[in-house]
Amino acid sequence: MRHSAVIVLLLASSSVWAAPPKPTPAPDHAVYQPRYRDPVLEEMENANKERGKQESAATEAVRDAQKARREAEKKDEKVLRFDMSKVVKPAGPQVFRQAWHFPPVAQYLTGTCWSFSTTSFYESEIHRLSGREIKLSEMYTVYWEYVEKVRRLVRERGDSLIAEGSESNAVPRIWKQYGIVPAAAYPGVLAADGRHDHSRLIDRLTKLTRWVEENEIWDEELVIAMTRAILDRELGPPPTTVTWEGVSYTPQEFLAQVLRLNLDDYVEMMSTLSIPFYTRGEYKVPDNWWHDASYHNVPLEEWYGAIKRAVAMGYTVAIGGDVSEPGLNGFEDAAIIPSFDIPQAFIDQDAREFRFDNHSSEDDHGLHLVGMTTTPDGHEWFLIKDSGRSARHGKFEGYYFYRDDFVRLKMLTYTVHRDVVRDLLAKFQ
Repeated sequence: MRHSAVIVLLLASSSVWAAPPKPTPAPDHAVYQPRYRDPVLEEMENANKERGKQESAATEAVRDAQKARREAEKKDEKVLRFDMSKVVKPAGPQVFRQAWHFPPVAQYLTGTCWSFSTTSFYESEIHRLSGREIKLSEMYTVYWEYVEKVRRLVRERGDSLIAEGSESNAVPRIWKQYGIVPAAAYPGVLAADGRHDHSRLIDRLTKLTRWVEENEIWDEELVIAMTRAILDRELGPPPTTVTWEGVSYTPQEFLAQVLRLNLDDYVEMMSTLSIPFYTRGEYKVPDNWWHDASYHNVPLEEWYGAIKRAVAMGYTVAIGGDVSEPGLNGFEDAAIIPSFDIPQAFIDQDAREFRFDNHSSEDDHGLHLVGMTTTPDGHEWFLIKDSGRSARHGKFEGYYFYRDDFVRLKMLTYTVHRDVVRDLLAKFQ
């Protein structure tokens, strides 16, 4: 009995004094607190920023000084020119025997002299053949020339030039394909001031074609569509029909039915030792980007003599060559070869070729030769209609007087009606 009682008592005691259950811990919580910015590191970072500002300011000061120096040098820049004070020049355009031509038109900030000069040439041909005065659009030709440049670049997988320049025979090539329109139907300039500026146009086309090359996007239809989108935005869309004297024409119909020019009647002439005389070959300059090889090569004296014959017969000539010479001065309205370059008596085929070969004679500019006269000292002078800016620096806006020596040495090729050079063409193989 005693043992049982003890056990019962122990059990009861154990039940009364058992430990309480442990509490359940509270869950953790995420909180945002301000980031601690270590004052020492912050001080160092601020010091670096201040040092950087001081260094940038010093660099900017250096660059400002360099810019100011360059601007001062540019302002004081001098260009080598020839003193023409003793040169016997024609008194003005009125003393020249001239063929009919429209007044000079400015190309402004473009490299499209080839279109301005050759369009003027064909305007004179239209007048010579029919007596009609029809002012044509230079920019219509330029628009389609850019399209064809990009097309060739795609087809040649990037191996073709995209630039503003071209040659006089680009004009009939484009007209045969796309026709032509009057200037009033397509001015090709959207600026309020009416001045041509192709800076943005050529920049955008260059970037487009660079992207095409880098990514090998040789999808002609796609690339031409993007090219035309740029041209439409910068020059305006070209017309598909025009109205002339109350009749509607496509550009091709306008060329065939209104202008009635036989574009196959015009030939390209050059004079170089690089290929045999009386053969046809390529004019190897960058602006001949489609590698046209239809140029007729003749000796210098025959080449020059045909120019004089053209003027005597009442024709004009679309001519091109080098105009970056000390003997060319827009303020004097004249271009000659000074004796410190080469005495006139020494200008011959070899002297001309030497300058082609060393690139001191390059294909700079397209011009329209519209007249000729002779001064009392015996020099022959040619009246040049010029769309370039320097032709507006002198007394006779849009005109230059080129002396015989300058033409013989520095002009490179020309376009003329085949009737003028029929005797030369008969010598070709």
